[in-house]
Amino acid sequence: MTLRLGDTAPNFQADTTHGPIDFYQWKGDSWAILFSHPKDFTPVCTTELGYTAKLKPEFERRGVKVLGLSVDPVESHHRWEKDIEETQGTAVNFPVIGDADRKVSELYGLIHPNASDTLTVRSVYVIGPDNKVKLSITYPASTGRNFDEILRVIDSLQLTSQHKVATPVNWRDGQDVIIVPSVSDDEARERFPDGWKTVKPYLRLVPQPGSKG
Repeated sequence: MTLRLGDTAPNFQADTTHGPIDFYQWKGDSWAILFSHPKDFTPVCTTELGYTAKLKPEFERRGVKVLGLSVDPVESHHRWEKDIEETQGTAVNFPVIGDADRKVSELYGLIHPNASDTLTVRSVYVIGPDNKVKLSITYPASTGRNFDEILRVIDSLQLTSQHKVATPVNWRDGQDVIIVPSVSDDEARERFPDGWKTVKPYLRLVPQPGSKG
């Protein structure tokens, strides 16, 4: 199964390090991240889970719940978490799915046979309050993910879901944004009464709505 942007993220029930969950019930009306790891007790994954745990206040500030996944069982995850806390300096503070039967992995298309028939790839799904897939990124097993970039994308997704704007290249929270082309100048005057900068008729820059900067 291949999940595409705008698809409904499938619901599932699974055992996790925080106990059994029903994904939709656990998620509620929050944003959520589901990210997969090839295997427990592997070096890149160890750094990723540790860093993600350190970012918990940032995810909470954005109303985002984090859920990890590996094809190893929950008992293995618990043993691995001790190594993560020891080596990364932060205890894992979010649930990790034990997916030994690969039920969730197959549901979300997390096993790529050309990479491995048995291990999940490094995929990230950002799922909105409406349970739709808003972002998907897949990395090879050899490359650790950039979770600062994932936070940046969440900032963009949340902003653009509320306002008729898009975010330009390398945008960071608080910087100018782009008025989407579907908004006419007349509508833009109502939405952005303080005005904007017209670079080209299709490229109109405006201060980020709601930004204190």
